[in-house]
Amino acid sequence: MDFNQLEAFLTAQTKKQGGITSDQAAVISKFWKSHKAKIRESLMNQSRWDSGLRGLSWRVDGKSQSRHSAQIHTPVAIMELEIGKSGQADALTAEPNRPGRAIIFIQ
Repeated sequence: MDFNQLEAFLTAQTKKQGGITSDQAAVISKFWKSHKAKIRESLMNQSRWDSGLRGLSWRVDGKSQSRHSAQIHTPVAIMELEIGKSGQADALTAEPNRPGRAIIFIQ
C-alpha cells in the first residue's frame, strides 16, 4: 500500500460511522511511514514457502594440471550459491566439468 492509498483508506475510515478519529488516523499514518519496510520484509518472509537466494559468490580459475594437455590453462568458473530461509542456509557449489554441464556440491 503506498502513501496515497493509505491516506484514502484512513480518510474513508474517519468518515465512516463508528470508524476511527482523526488523531488515530494520524498515528496509524505515522506508524506506517516509520515501519513500512520492516512490515513488508516480515510479510515477505512469512509468505515465502521455498528457500531464497541469500548470497552468491563466483570466481574463474585456470587449470594448471590435467590428464590431457589440451585442458591445461582452460578457464573454469566456480559459483557458490547460498540458499535458505532466514536463520538457516545451505551452500551449493557448482563447477562446470564440460560446457553446458556442472558438478554441484551441497555443503
